[in-house]
Amino acid sequence: MVLFLSRGDVESLVTMKEAIRAVEAAFLEQHEGKVACPKRSIISIEEHEGFAYYMPAYLSKTESLAIKIVTQFERNLKQGLPTILASILLNDPENGRPLALMDGTYLTATRTGAASAVATKYLARKSSQVIGVLGTGGQAIAQVRGLREVLKNLTRIKVYDILPKRAGEFADSISRELSLNVEAVETSRQCVENSDIIVLATTSRVPVLDGDWISAGTHINSIGVVGPEGRELDDKTIKKAKIVVDTLEGAVAETGDLAIPMKNGIISKDNIYAELHEIVGGEKPGRTSQTETTCWKAVGLALEDAAVAKMVYDRAKEEGIGKQMEI
Repeated sequence: MVLFLSRGDVESLVTMKEAIRAVEAAFLEQHEGKVACPKRSIISIEEHEGFAYYMPAYLSKTESLAIKIVTQFERNLKQGLPTILASILLNDPENGRPLALMDGTYLTATRTGAASAVATKYLARKSSQVIGVLGTGGQAIAQVRGLREVLKNLTRIKVYDILPKRAGEFADSISRELSLNVEAVETSRQCVENSDIIVLATTSRVPVLDGDWISAGTHINSIGVVGPEGRELDDKTIKKAKIVVDTLEGAVAETGDLAIPMKNGIISKDNIYAELHEIVGGEKPGRTSQTETTCWKAVGLALEDAAVAKMVYDRAKEEGIGKQMEI
């Protein structure tokens, strides 16, 4: 028997605060050498402008063995569908039998927001008050929810989207949910300037900001476009930022934010300061001054999915949520 968990089930079983705790513990477990997390396999579906990612991981301490299949189709926006869809299969690490099949779309957004929150905890100024969010699609709300948990002085959020109506609706929704001052602005520059934290959650294939707009001491979370040919960040930003990644191998290969400036000689691998587990594990310090610009460049790690999925499964069993089904 396999436990089937719908999106609604997953939403009811995990909070952002719990996801942040699980993801941070997973990065610490990785630093301790107790995680197997191979590079994900990517299939390009060129005729439909889509990608499929196969992401396995095993966390021995957490006792989680999982694989996520996630798809990314930009054309979905025109059809009113999410650009990112995912499902997760959880297996018993003792004998390999399937334990649960769960919706991974909400979980993906949540664990991505949680990972950014962990990075922000170590890399942003504690006094940060203003967030600028570029891109208000499905990932953006989880990013804001995650930051809300780790930024205790947060007072204002600015949002920008190439679709002004969507930005306005996002601002209204987040303002009601978090009881914060949330404002939709007209330009990306307005969103970036004078922000303590900048969130980039776009599908743009070209830079959406200019490094000259960024104030000293700003922290950036870039979690949007995936693929070596596209980028959200310009050369100025990449060159001046202290860059932290989830996986060096994956980030160099899978994001144009790093691959393109490396190819053009703007930066090299030496400019990438750390993988996040090195900071969480205490091997390297996070932020070291109030004026340095820091950047979390994430491509996503299966260990994050495995950690949160195991937590969801354990709670579902405790609370009797989900449907038992035979394969």
